[in-house]
Amino acid sequence: MQLADRVFRLGTETAFEVLARARKLEAEGKKIIHLQIGEPDFTTPKNICDAAIKAIQNGYTHYTPAAGIMEVRKVIADYVSRTREINVSPENVVITPGGKPIMFYTMLALIGKGDEVIYPNPGFPIYESMINFAGGTAVPLPLREENNFDIDVNEFEKLVTNRTKLVIINSPGNPTGRTISKKDIEKIAEMLKNKDTYILSDEIYSRILYDNAECFSISKIDGFKDRTIILDGFSKTYAMTGWRAGYGIFNTDLVPIISKLMVNSNSCTNAITQMACIEALTGPQTEVDKMVAEFKKRREVLVKGLNSIPGFSCLTPNGAFYAFPNISKTGYKSKALADKLLLEAGVATLAGTSFGKFGEGYLRVSYANSIENINLAIEKIKDNLK
Repeated sequence: MQLADRVFRLGTETAFEVLARARKLEAEGKKIIHLQIGEPDFTTPKNICDAAIKAIQNGYTHYTPAAGIMEVRKVIADYVSRTREINVSPENVVITPGGKPIMFYTMLALIGKGDEVIYPNPGFPIYESMINFAGGTAVPLPLREENNFDIDVNEFEKLVTNRTKLVIINSPGNPTGRTISKKDIEKIAEMLKNKDTYILSDEIYSRILYDNAECFSISKIDGFKDRTIILDGFSKTYAMTGWRAGYGIFNTDLVPIISKLMVNSNSCTNAITQMACIEALTGPQTEVDKMVAEFKKRREVLVKGLNSIPGFSCLTPNGAFYAFPNISKTGYKSKALADKLLLEAGVATLAGTSFGKFGEGYLRVSYANSIENINLAIEKIKDNLK
């Protein structure tokens, strides 16, 4: 079979590969503690589920406009306007089946051969994958532990050229769990203000914050609202990963292009899901608050436990639900240790290199699991490394 060259430029998301391996081991009778997947282990709140059932009963079982149902777009626009303190209209909103299509369509719409895209590394692996697929040049911005995994704005400035077409910002970040300070966002904006550059601001974890951390959106800075694509969604905040519900905020010139890409790929986002999203944003937020409070408790247990393992050291994340421990003193490379822990200890984690070359020497560990299982995983890791 002769495949097109572009398919060989696609990467993958290792979390799903490790999940498949873990499930296979479980089918063979081995007990696995899942600390690899970026998915809340909570159920979707009942009020959202009830809204979906009501939508079915009310006939929301057909095609919708490619950009989404206008009523839902309005609710999203109101929510973003309120939380980011910017003026967003329904015409700025495109609803997609999950957050990844926003990355996919943004790259296809903006990036061509010779265009450079600055992206965080270690960072969400689909960034680099889609830059390469679109034919652009991926320019990694290293996130280093000695800098608390914050952006080094001086290093960032050196990466910006006249060919920089897009900059990707992810705060809180995956896999490090770190937020980018308002001060650093403002410095980035200052460096880009005279450049013909768009920003993809991935804010999917914006509601999962700890210790008074802030998710400051670059869209709030004068002159940047129309240059910023905000990516957000419902998977993480409302434990709706399987519902496939995300959205992007675009300037009105881009919306028809993104909508056309939707027509050519998905036609539209599930109508039932869209109506449930209204309830997610306008209904009670109690379950979200409970989930974040529980994640914070788990974070404390996990970070303390990881730091008790010989050869491990771990900074405390202030957002999302991931820890990114340094494992270099164990003597293992990232993938070798992740494989060893899965096969021998029954603990599924992800190698730091799953998130780029600057992730070597680290593991990503999700605390989207119970405190009981986190404690058990820590003991299993200790026993395995003795």
